[in-house]
Amino acid sequence: MPIGSITRGTTGTNRLRRVDRWMQTLPILRRTPDPLVVDLGYGASAVTTLELHARLARVRPDVEILGLEISPERVRIATEQLSAVRAGATTFATDAAVSFALGGFDVTLPAGRSPAVIRAFNVLRQYDESEVADAWSHMTSRLQPDGALVEGTCDEMGRVASWVTVGQDGRPQRLTLSLRLAELELPSIVAERLPKSLIHRNVTGEPVHELMTALDRAWLHNAPLSVYGPRQRWIATVTQIARTWPVESARSRSRLGELTVPWSAVAPA
Repeated sequence: MPIGSITRGTTGTNRLRRVDRWMQTLPILRRTPDPLVVDLGYGASAVTTLELHARLARVRPDVEILGLEISPERVRIATEQLSAVRAGATTFATDAAVSFALGGFDVTLPAGRSPAVIRAFNVLRQYDESEVADAWSHMTSRLQPDGALVEGTCDEMGRVASWVTVGQDGRPQRLTLSLRLAELELPSIVAERLPKSLIHRNVTGEPVHELMTALDRAWLHNAPLSVYGPRQRWIATVTQIARTWPVESARSRSRLGELTVPWSAVAPA
């Protein structure tokens, strides 16, 4: 039996666009001889898996996406939706290299293949924090050398998201925050959508809480730049944060509303 539990399975068109476009930059995706990506726990619809293929194919045309779900009914529905794609009844490419199968955290694949990347979004949010490390270990043990697990969560509209990048050794490497900047009141809204490993750590004395506080302070300090648009205000906010935090994201990513820091900067105390 697949390892894991059936979750709510909510999904929606364009919900995972932020993490998808970030995944386009992963070095392993560009250099691996076997560009297999697993979309683990895609939910009640095939749409976000199909969108993932469309986005990653822009930088790796031969990418292959395998959607895994622990629910046989969801696999059946996704397979039916894929048939509609093959028949030309959707806007997705009829020959998209996408398939669906039953599977969980064990990520069992045919013919001994290993994924270059695993995307597991809005899955662990419904588990207990104590279960995260084991889930990471199961998934990362299946990765190609230098492969990546991208595990995180987002709101229903995909406007607020965060994710952890975990290496093949099961160790978290970095945390990325991604926000829709238009009408953003405070960056700390992302605290509600932190990965399971951090969401309960947004309390006094924890590094991630300090980051949330610093982001809000910098965002408010740079409020006068709003006249030039929220993007310029966010870039200034990230620049200010970088004076005291080890920011890894380039300016080009900041323009998209992102901030990436090493895991060591936010690891639970």
